[in-house]
Amino acid sequence: MKISQKYFTGGAGFSLGSSVGTDMNASLVLVFAATELLKDREVFEALRGQYPSAHLCGCSTSGEIYNAGVFDDTLVATAVSFEHTGVMGASITLNAVSSSYEAGALLARSIDMDRLVHVFVLSDGLNVNGSELARGLTESLPDGVTVTGGLAGNADRFEETYVFWDKPPAQNTLAIVGFYGNRLKVGCGSMGGWDPFGPERVVTRSSGNVLFELDGKSALELYKNYLGDHAKQLPAAGLLFPLSIRTGDGEEATVRTILAVSEQESSMTFAGDIPEGSYARLMKANFERLIDGAHGAAVTSSKAIDPTPAELAILISCVGRKLVLKQRVEEEIETAREVLGPGTILTGFYSYGEISPFVPGAKCALHNQTMTVTTMSEG
Repeated sequence: MKISQKYFTGGAGFSLGSSVGTDMNASLVLVFAATELLKDREVFEALRGQYPSAHLCGCSTSGEIYNAGVFDDTLVATAVSFEHTGVMGASITLNAVSSSYEAGALLARSIDMDRLVHVFVLSDGLNVNGSELARGLTESLPDGVTVTGGLAGNADRFEETYVFWDKPPAQNTLAIVGFYGNRLKVGCGSMGGWDPFGPERVVTRSSGNVLFELDGKSALELYKNYLGDHAKQLPAAGLLFPLSIRTGDGEEATVRTILAVSEQESSMTFAGDIPEGSYARLMKANFERLIDGAHGAAVTSSKAIDPTPAELAILISCVGRKLVLKQRVEEEIETAREVLGPGTILTGFYSYGEISPFVPGAKCALHNQTMTVTTMSEG
């Protein structure tokens, strides 16, 4: 596997900021960029000119990861030339399906299954139920195929997100990349680091990823009471106070982030399912535990391909973590770098949701407010 990496800035033209490695005839280029850059058709055409023979896949973000740094308003392009691994991809639009589950199933059916070992998915970040998307994917793929990816971001604005596979970036789009061949080793890990507070409450009324009532009372009003002055900044303020959802005794809790609120319906829309009968609890940030979560995700992902060192690591972290960590945000990237070592190329983005198993072999699911690490090596 040969990898080169560049990041570009906007402003006075589309200029190279820095680069790692040398260009080659890449088979795949992963692109993570600020929304405004992806909306510029000239940027896509410039990318196509840079990598004329490669597949281009990427999305808009809430921050771009390059090497061990976190950037805003940039475009990071990571070009990969595989020696023993095949790549196939596809994209669909939401108007082609009736549900997020169907979107996942259709994406899976859009690529060949023979010798498929891993799937990487990028999704619209505002209009998709990530839980159903992950379920549609995993139930339509062969056993043993791992799935990781994330929901596109739009800083903390929640207005528009863009995704693409080989075509110019577009809204309401999802893309899938399949990796083929038994020489490719893939590891994954996903961890959070948030602390619960307040009582655990029963979800008494919900529909998919829309929450109406907790303990028979308006969930939105309860949420506002806890947030106090922060409630005026909803839904963005919800990134600082996600919900922990537990569906049964002994089950791993998942964290859910608010995407939208409706005053008229007194409801909150989340990035993934909030099942009726499940248990919900508010979460708040713990700086050190957020960093520890990133460290743990990197360790888990690295151990999955041990003793082969990771050549490429795709880091997808939640925009909520970025808003909480602020000037310390690079610490979670740096701790992943310490685990993976200087020889691993790091790329990734800050998202509206992360798709991954908690650990290899576990069920793939949507996560919010986690750091998800996918490691790859042809070994």
